[in-house]
Amino acid sequence: MTIDPAFVATTRTFYDAVAEDYHARFRTALDDAPLDRALMGAFAELVGPEGQVADLGCGPGPVTAHLASLGLRVFGLDLSASMLAIARRENPGLRFEQGSMLELDLPDGALAGAVSWYSSIHTPWERLPDLFAEIGRVLAPGGYLLLGFQVGDEPVHHDRPWGHPVALGFERRRPEQMARLLEQAGFTVLSRTVRVPEADTSSQVPQACLIARR
Repeated sequence: MTIDPAFVATTRTFYDAVAEDYHARFRTALDDAPLDRALMGAFAELVGPEGQVADLGCGPGPVTAHLASLGLRVFGLDLSASMLAIARRENPGLRFEQGSMLELDLPDGALAGAVSWYSSIHTPWERLPDLFAEIGRVLAPGGYLLLGFQVGDEPVHHDRPWGHPVALGFERRRPEQMARLLEQAGFTVLSRTVRVPEADTSSQVPQACLIARR
């Protein structure tokens, strides 16, 4: 598989630059997100405690830590060395590795579950089939995917966040389009959840979550 070095390198550079500020802003986001926690709980029940789970695009590790608290055997993977340094510092008992979701250093069928929690949003639309095929490759038959993303048609561009000299685009997707791509990659979509924007948060768009089985 050939990875486009441009968008991968841009994503890595962006998160290396903003890692500490990002962590400070989002470290407790799950504390105020009962619906997100409920979906993660359902995912954890489906997967069960025996199989290995990968949190793909884990950032500083809050989702990895939460899934571990639910009894899953989970490790985190991210492009950004700076994000991983925070994840290891904050979660010394968990495993975190550097790598790309598009080219996972895992054998076929190695995972019982995979999570892509707002980490597919930097992958161009034309590369999403490659991403879902790669996740499908490393999931065992019957394995589960938890996929979170913002709903919409227009991307958002963040330039110089927290004053750092970097910029990155954030894609928004339609749940029905993402479900179709997953089905084309051999998944069965079990759950499709969309929640409305919350008045007391910075997000002004709906948030989507799909749970799919390989």
